[in-house]
Amino acid sequence: MVKSQEMLWEDSPQGRIKHLVNDTMDTKEYCLDIYQQDLEPSGQSGKHRHLSEEILFVLEGKGYDLHWDVKFDCADDYIWDWETEPQKCEWEAGDFIYIPPYTNHQHFNADSANPARFVSCTSRIVKAMGFDWFEQLENAPEFKG
Repeated sequence: MVKSQEMLWEDSPQGRIKHLVNDTMDTKEYCLDIYQQDLEPSGQSGKHRHLSEEILFVLEGKGYDLHWDVKFDCADDYIWDWETEPQKCEWEAGDFIYIPPYTNHQHFNADSANPARFVSCTSRIVKAMGFDWFEQLENAPEFKG
């Protein structure tokens, strides 16, 4: 069990997140990293990509994601490229969003009066295998670090 007061808030390049489960916490969960992200009215997250697939569950609000799917070729080496035009995925409370591995993505709150909140879950197994590929492409606007 993890008590709410043990779940730390962080102002990260992704925006304001609350760590629900991660590898630095005293839990018996060894496979998943889970966090909550809050987006202010008309707010947005940072833009990033990571090798682990990601699932989101929207708790409140409405908004959209932009996803730039990865294109790759595997010959003697991996050749990575991304779509130039993003897919727009509109969401609202109760929706589930799947983000494929290494897809560039960013989250936006479409409501100018109310916050949006979602829970994100990624697999820690990919990190344990040595593929902890994470790239922050753009910081959230409010990030001061």
